[in-house]
Amino acid sequence: MFRRRKPPETVAAVDLGSNSFHMIVARVRDGDVHMLDRLRESVRLASGLDNRGFISPEAVTRALGCLQQFGQRVRDLPLGSVRAVGTNTLRKARNAEEFLELATRALGHPIEVIGGREEARLIYLGVAHSLADDGGRRLVVDIGGGSTELILGERFEPSHTESLHMGCVSMGRLYFPKGIITETAWRAAEIGARLELQPIEETYRRVGWQEALGASGTLLAVDRIMREQGWTREGITLEGLHLLRQTLIKAGDMAKVELKGLSDERRPVLPGGVVVLISVFEALGIGQMRVSDGALREGLVYDLLGRISHEDVRTRTIDGLMKRFQVEPDHARRVEQTALQLLEQVGDSWQLDQDHGDTLGWAARLHELGLSISHSQFHKHGAYMVENADLSGFTLEGQRRIALLVRAHRRKFPVKLFDDLPILERRPLLRLAVLLRLAVLLHRSRTDTVPALEGLKAKDQGLKLRFAPGWLEANPLTRADLERESGHLKAAHFKLKVE
Repeated sequence: MFRRRKPPETVAAVDLGSNSFHMIVARVRDGDVHMLDRLRESVRLASGLDNRGFISPEAVTRALGCLQQFGQRVRDLPLGSVRAVGTNTLRKARNAEEFLELATRALGHPIEVIGGREEARLIYLGVAHSLADDGGRRLVVDIGGGSTELILGERFEPSHTESLHMGCVSMGRLYFPKGIITETAWRAAEIGARLELQPIEETYRRVGWQEALGASGTLLAVDRIMREQGWTREGITLEGLHLLRQTLIKAGDMAKVELKGLSDERRPVLPGGVVVLISVFEALGIGQMRVSDGALREGLVYDLLGRISHEDVRTRTIDGLMKRFQVEPDHARRVEQTALQLLEQVGDSWQLDQDHGDTLGWAARLHELGLSISHSQFHKHGAYMVENADLSGFTLEGQRRIALLVRAHRRKFPVKLFDDLPILERRPLLRLAVLLRLAVLLHRSRTDTVPALEGLKAKDQGLKLRFAPGWLEANPLTRADLERESGHLKAAHFKLKVE
């Protein structure tokens, strides 16, 4: 049996944002979530991104120091009970892989990078769980350090998700260096923001919403400033934003700005965030916006609980992809069942767990995805589609793992692709690839006939398959396929023995 996790009593979520790192810890009892702890630190990761796209040593040091503190709180939680994700800056950074290796050690739990639309989905989930369910359509806006997410949805389901390449840190660095604010720079920044918003304006206005909601640091900071300045009684208004803009431009320098409710930590990134927020209000015709306490980290917690309770959005995503590209469901099911049966027999010997089983099952369902493009090299077409699609629920690295298995499920074994993997991932993924290749091979007839496989014995770099007496002689095509497969796997220094 491969190792299955027990549902944890305590879970945690870590958001490695472009401006701040956040962590929440929660206890789960009878399906209810009770927040136990919240930690936040301004790391300014995006500010440490140089012109070549590398995170500076100073920013890395700040980030690792923060994660070591977070790690002290969650290091003893079991594997699978902590979800930690990186966002825009780690999507862009050229040294993200090296940073993530150090960051994972500091935190004591795996850290993965999510795509922009997946970030938007999780933000919406966090906001939706923090509010009463009125059944109306919502617009949710989250302005981060390097990106801005805009989501339309009802109840707990987003219908439109967008991630735009502008945030409070990136806009500030580009238009207001050293905190200097001029009318010319402000106009240029608003034009830049409106250009980012232009492709989605018409769609979002046409779909519409009953309530506009803001989430995370910039929105919370602006809401606090407006209330303490007496510019609004409830929520953020366009009129209040115009007053804030006039105040910033008149001061000309963020060091000279005096605003009630403005913290020293938020001061350097405020003008970039306000430019984006005003542009969103004007582009989408928003008059007033309420601010929510929920955001990405809360969304991570509820998404993790959904996975634990088998309400996994990733399963719906895979099913939707199969339907969209007309993958034959019966054959995908056969291959998946056999692949997982093989995993059950060798999982303990090969130290494969529930997460590996999920990855193998999804790859089995999608192994023929590329047939919608062409039969020739369809394994390569399918791998490209999986790796580059917006797949709800998946991290970028999770998509790459599935794509690699799809790529490796037939023909010559792509040894070079596996050699390029981090050493801790290389062996388990190679073993999953072998199991998928065997499951596909054993169902070449595309019927429900079950191969008479009586035993499977795993070695470190090998497998021994034992079939019922006379079965291989009665199925010469399968025998020939297995002999050919043995030759393919030799290139990966893997020994396949059949008897």
